[in-house]
Amino acid sequence: MDYDVIIVGMGPVGALCANLAGMWGLDALVVDKSETVYANPRAMGFDQEVMRVLGNIGLADAITEHVMPYRPSEYRTTGSQLIKRIDAAQPPFPLGWAPNYVFSQPPVERALRSRIACFESVTVELGSEVLSADSTPSQAQVRIRNQEGVERTVTAAHVLACDGGTSPIRSRLGLKMEDLAFDEPWLVVDVILNEGAGEHLPQTNVQFCELARPCTFVVGPGRHRRWEFMINPDEQPSEISQPDTIRKLIARWLPEEDYQLWRASAYRFHALILEQWRADRVFFLGDAAHMTPPFLAQGMCQGIRDALNLVWKLALVKRGQAAPAFLDTYQVERIPHVRQTTLAAKEFGGVICERDKERAAIRDARLIQQMQDNPGGIIRQSLIPGLTAGFIAHVAPAGELFPQPMVINHAGKRALLDEFTGQSFRVVIAPGFDASALLRCLRSSQALKGLPMQVVRLVDPGQAGTRTPDDYEEVDGLLAQWLERRGCNVVIVRPDHYVYGGAVTVAWAMELLEGMELALWGRQPEQPSKHNGSDETSRFAQALSQ
Repeated sequence: MDYDVIIVGMGPVGALCANLAGMWGLDALVVDKSETVYANPRAMGFDQEVMRVLGNIGLADAITEHVMPYRPSEYRTTGSQLIKRIDAAQPPFPLGWAPNYVFSQPPVERALRSRIACFESVTVELGSEVLSADSTPSQAQVRIRNQEGVERTVTAAHVLACDGGTSPIRSRLGLKMEDLAFDEPWLVVDVILNEGAGEHLPQTNVQFCELARPCTFVVGPGRHRRWEFMINPDEQPSEISQPDTIRKLIARWLPEEDYQLWRASAYRFHALILEQWRADRVFFLGDAAHMTPPFLAQGMCQGIRDALNLVWKLALVKRGQAAPAFLDTYQVERIPHVRQTTLAAKEFGGVICERDKERAAIRDARLIQQMQDNPGGIIRQSLIPGLTAGFIAHVAPAGELFPQPMVINHAGKRALLDEFTGQSFRVVIAPGFDASALLRCLRSSQALKGLPMQVVRLVDPGQAGTRTPDDYEEVDGLLAQWLERRGCNVVIVRPDHYVYGGAVTVAWAMELLEGMELALWGRQPEQPSKHNGSDETSRFAQALSQ
């Protein structure tokens, strides 16, 4: 077999897959028809999960000048009345990063591609086209044609189809997309403000919920600004995309001498989800698996979560630390998450795209009442769900995103926790909790031996004794408070930063570890018994003592 994985497509999702594959030690081939990064911006927003994974692969500092925290969003009617507001969450930020960002896609994508060069196990082949991807019982076979027209077949354990919304691989396999009934034509216009221009533009993002033409204004990093205009039924996308028409549309806010047109593209915003995310040894990610309306800036985020969910699972299977059937949890976990997020984006789109005068008046009254009932507004990130099924225990806080506090390690270094633990399994212990028996079991366990696993034992600033590599002192107490609110003394965290499960006692934590080991091998764990006594022992601990 030539490779562990072949990644088809090198947009943001494919490039992240390549970085993660390298980080997890997978032999990977990345193939893309284009030799360069697409020069124009497409996605413009991502969230804290994406920034966290960019930090995990060492890119956070490199892209600083190309990203900016997302500003609040206001929804205004034809008469400019405020009817809805989505605020940015205030610090401290639970994941260590601002909840939402705007970014300039081309330089961020170039940084993602450049980072791949750090990984010797990843080969990049640009300017080549994948002609087919087929599965046999033992391997996948991918036929590739290079720039000179020479064709060859390479093999891999798995193929990751990151080949976009039109996905030739998906089309050849005849896989169906579920239509969530959203199909609206829009024109997206990006401009670069000239020096000193744009002072009178809105200082925050605005959704103009206007009957004549709904439109959106987004403040981008630096001098980048975006407008999105709904295309009216009597207009043709090719006509409205012409420079003269664009200048007339933007003239309401900005004279043409104040900006340079970066790009203008007409799109149909869809809400689609692939019904089958795996075809034998081929997995679908990003736009090949789903399309999300842009009204929550979650389109690219969805694809990044796909990569973050799948690659570590492929690595465990390759290493013999999980059964091949463990890969089925990819679809089980991602479809409900994508569906709920896509439906939330669709609902926001329905608010913006309403053209009927009477229904718009009802909408306005309803939203104004909601603002009066909740003056603080909606926090955007509260709309993004956790995991509800798959490789998680069946008790809270399973499925939640694990926080990332600023910590000081045993050597006195201060950094976000992921910098010390990376994308590993983590056993996290609340300050002051005696988990010595649990740690002894962990260190002697043959069942969990070899799994990438880190212990994070929180210690109070004044705690006496010599610090060990497992000890971390929090800077702001964020994680300790999170554990206390959830009534947990121990939590087990997956490599993609979702919580596998939490426990109050050592015995309960041992049962969670036992359940996790069984689930990796496709065996159903028992429901945790919620022990109240620390002297009780699980079957996991009993087995270790024999």
